[in-house]
Amino acid sequence: MTNIPHVVILGGGFGGLASANELRNSLSSSQLKITIIDKKDWFMVGFAKLWIINGTRTFENSVGSLNNLGKKEITFIKEEILSIDPKTKNIKTNSQTISYDYLIISMGAVLAPEKIPGLKEHGFNLYDHDHLSQIHEKLMSIKSGKIAISIMGMPYKCPPAPFEASLLIDAMLRKRGVRDSIQIDFYSPAPITLPAAGPDVSKKILELVNSEQIVFHNSSKIKSVEPHKLIFENSQTDFDLLLAIPPHIAPKVIYDSGLAKESGFILINRDCKTKFENVFAIGDVTSLPVTESMAVPKAGIFAEGEGITVAKNIISKILSKEEEVYFDGKGGCFLESGRDTASVIEVNMFSNPKPTTNLTESNEDNLVKKQQFEKERLSNWL
Repeated sequence: MTNIPHVVILGGGFGGLASANELRNSLSSSQLKITIIDKKDWFMVGFAKLWIINGTRTFENSVGSLNNLGKKEITFIKEEILSIDPKTKNIKTNSQTISYDYLIISMGAVLAPEKIPGLKEHGFNLYDHDHLSQIHEKLMSIKSGKIAISIMGMPYKCPPAPFEASLLIDAMLRKRGVRDSIQIDFYSPAPITLPAAGPDVSKKILELVNSEQIVFHNSSKIKSVEPHKLIFENSQTDFDLLLAIPPHIAPKVIYDSGLAKESGFILINRDCKTKFENVFAIGDVTSLPVTESMAVPKAGIFAEGEGITVAKNIISKILSKEEEVYFDGKGGCFLESGRDTASVIEVNMFSNPKPTTNLTESNEDNLVKKQQFEKERLSNWL
């Protein structure tokens, strides 16, 4: 009997689940073994966090269980990944060593609030699911003062999300009748709202937040956080409630294995290959340059596209076919307005001669599409 090739996928997020499902939908368990390893046993579409913050959702109703993968003959192992050895083709977890023929690294980016002195003590992390219900409670009890939303490092996951958060928070406060006595300030280290989307879309997003009296402060590079005070490189300001998007780094195991330089991400091209044979990397753990100053944004839709690309190329290899596909760089992110509508930022990162972006009209239909997007991922993948 010939050995069945084994694909090991590190991470059960957008990229990992998209590649596992693409592989399994094309090849049976007698042709291919698939294993996903993740230290948590649930998957959540990132934007559901904002719905938990505004109280229209609970954590329990927003997650799918990775333990359901067994039904698709995809093995799921809930363990910490301790080491990746591309030379011996082995992955070490807390309790076992797993060997692979093909490896897909989709471990995502790690939030690193500790990189900003004082942040952990004096602010909340907008992207940490453990902070969501506390943030909700704070927003339901605040009566006056200043709310600061601060992006504290670039690149960060899901670029429009902090702007959506500001609009949804504005809506919550309006509903409570306290918005007039609360100031919302938005601080970003970037010169415009959404550099990856270009100046035109950035201007539209600026107009959108300004129309709700949310004040955008550009080029605000954070140094540290003190009690009720943000210290920037060339200014400081006070706040009553701080919601931060902390710096993002790659998981430590990525540097330890020589896949990336200290705290940088894994550099890939559109084939998502790494420098090691049959080792691929996708999603937020990677950096895929588009131009000298721009990379593919860190967003689930792009991780999904890269995951499908890699899966197709692995299938071709296993079936001894010649064709190779490349990630097309197309995707879209929803931008909810806080007024029961949403728009879509449509992106084509590799269009010629330069990336194109477009912001659609904000309407109720797009909000329905956003909810549908989440439903489809959870039901199709798990």
